[in-house]
Amino acid sequence: MLNLRRLTHPSRLLWIALLFGLGLQGCAPGTTRLAAVTGDAAATAAAGGTATIQDIRMWHAPDRSRIVFDMDRQAPFNVFDLASPDRVVIDLTDVRMRAALPKANAVGQFIQRIRQGSPQTNTKRLVFDLKQPVRYSVLMLKPSGRYQYRLVVDFHPAAGAVAGGAAPEFRPKSKSELLILIDPGHGGEDPGAVGKRTYEKIVVLQIAKKLKDRIDRRPGLRAELTRAGDYYISLRQRTRIARRHQADLFISVHADAFTKTSVRGASVYALSQRGASSEKAKWLANKENASDLLGGATLADKDNQLAGVLLDLSMSNTVNESIDFGRKVLAELKKIGPVHFEQVEQAGFAVLKSPDIPSILVETAYITNPHEEKLLMSAAHQNRIAAAIVAGIETYVAENRSRYATR
Repeated sequence: MLNLRRLTHPSRLLWIALLFGLGLQGCAPGTTRLAAVTGDAAATAAAGGTATIQDIRMWHAPDRSRIVFDMDRQAPFNVFDLASPDRVVIDLTDVRMRAALPKANAVGQFIQRIRQGSPQTNTKRLVFDLKQPVRYSVLMLKPSGRYQYRLVVDFHPAAGAVAGGAAPEFRPKSKSELLILIDPGHGGEDPGAVGKRTYEKIVVLQIAKKLKDRIDRRPGLRAELTRAGDYYISLRQRTRIARRHQADLFISVHADAFTKTSVRGASVYALSQRGASSEKAKWLANKENASDLLGGATLADKDNQLAGVLLDLSMSNTVNESIDFGRKVLAELKKIGPVHFEQVEQAGFAVLKSPDIPSILVETAYITNPHEEKLLMSAAHQNRIAAAIVAGIETYVAENRSRYATR
């Protein structure tokens, strides 16, 4: 997730780079036409030489597809769209293709296929044949961390349209079950912490799926995932998913990183009081649009003072419950390996800021520690982590039955 503590890692600087990219946005045929727009040709001309597309990477979320063309240098580009058939076209100047274009079955729910051509001797043309009307954006990102220049192409469903690959809604929650939202951190273009052999986003998704499977086998418990594949979801969207589906507990699963490879151990975090205070201010500023809080208290019809009191009560109680929940999980994690902190730590992580859902973030191990990275890649150890978290959930629920009896 994006926070100051974790921004020091080079893999997370991608998000800062997005603020400085060159780009354009538009709608493909079937919605609004977009005039051709040119990338920063002056900056590219100064660099000189022919750019090479060295690799192509893709991530497909339920509501978007991202295709990234990794390049060794910047190149000027024009973007336009055409109809009959619908397609988006990118013309790049002085570019050669070394990477293989992805096959049709790998390009996502919005695109039929990607083609290339050369309408002029110094122009490389990329053609995206579309399955449906889309909104799209194109960015040329500058080098960041281990990445060089990147041409980033995003596709979203057109306004009012539904993505063909959209994930189904979770089934409605019944009164007889507790719903636990499991949040595998990072995903897609955000790899999270980077080990020698794998990425955080990969191992935490594997752990999350094992955790869901174990929870679903417990009577009265049910789990859902904020993401079920390799795609990115914003931090705020993760908490919105939990609240929209009235989750009873929220667990964000991560793997930690540090510059020293000897650092090791699991950690559990709950929201800090400072983080709770900043979140309270946001809710008060938007109380007219706020959903009901736990127990049916709504903010929309309250003055600021009363709304503030209600939020204080809700968030203070939720932070305390989160710490208690975290202690139960941490106690079980201690049984399967070393822990980095002996107590539940508190921080202002954005994914923990639901005002009425006990929420914890579990750092399962240090992926930068070679031994722990090997464990994180092991299905057997992933199952041990999942079993430990489930045991913590069961202990917490057993000790707080009265809290959930009124749900």
